[in-house]
Amino acid sequence: MRIASFLASGTEICVALGLQESMVAISHECDWPPDVLDRPRLSRPRFDPAGKTSGEIDSALRHAMQEHGSVYEVDETLLEELAPDIILTQAVCEVCAVPTPGVKELVSRRGMPSSVVSLDAHTIRDILDSIIQVGSVTGATGEAADVVAGIEARMERVALAVARAPRPRVLALEWLDPPFTPGHWVPEMINLAGGDNLSGTAGAHSTQTTWAALNGLDPDVLLIMPCGYGLEATKVDAEAARDELLAVAPRAVAERRAFVVDGSAYFNRSGPRFVRGIEILAGLLHPDLCLAPPADTAAIWS
Repeated sequence: MRIASFLASGTEICVALGLQESMVAISHECDWPPDVLDRPRLSRPRFDPAGKTSGEIDSALRHAMQEHGSVYEVDETLLEELAPDIILTQAVCEVCAVPTPGVKELVSRRGMPSSVVSLDAHTIRDILDSIIQVGSVTGATGEAADVVAGIEARMERVALAVARAPRPRVLALEWLDPPFTPGHWVPEMINLAGGDNLSGTAGAHSTQTTWAALNGLDPDVLLIMPCGYGLEATKVDAEAARDELLAVAPRAVAERRAFVVDGSAYFNRSGPRFVRGIEILAGLLHPDLCLAPPADTAAIWS
């Protein structure tokens, strides 16, 4: 069996199921776990995001969509040469990873016999179902069931730890220029970690908003988690939006309850590590009840 993954969460799911030896290619964004990063890369963005601000990246994304109808280029020749049996894609977000329709068109046009499997998670239940889905198409059903059971047990431990605690009002931001509030599974993560999410709807798309619309919320906790950003990049992006963040969350900042987190690893991806994100949130929201997160996953922003 030969597997090619066009999304980071798909790669992480495969490795969690013990399928790393079957992986013949990964995407440009795949950065975890280390033991599969030597695989050929099948995709690349149409612009170099290095050194760009979030506003510049947003502008480049919109331009790529308008100019080309897609954000990414695919190495079609390499994909055909590798001849994967299974190709993992997604249809949740056309700017987050190579989308399913383009991959299906490519496979059809090239006459490839590959099976295209779309992992389309919008909720936590969907993420768990995606793990089961990959297990089903790869013959790793038992491994998938074990991974899901382990994740569910960890979620249950967090839920029990914070069940009787007061729930802080939480404002999470998935992008800063322009500001976006979270959708998909992130509001559920905040809820499970013992918080009350103030803006953004579980299972829906992330929502572009304005700083003016966020003024007056005055959350107990501010979470800064730009999509695709690691912790250090998030710190830089937050500093660029310092005045706006201070205006919408003055009390959270003053009380040292404004946090930057590693969104790319633990919040933005629909892979197994989302459960670590819930544990990180629980430690931030309820430090008296849950373990503080490691310094390389979250930090106070002030």
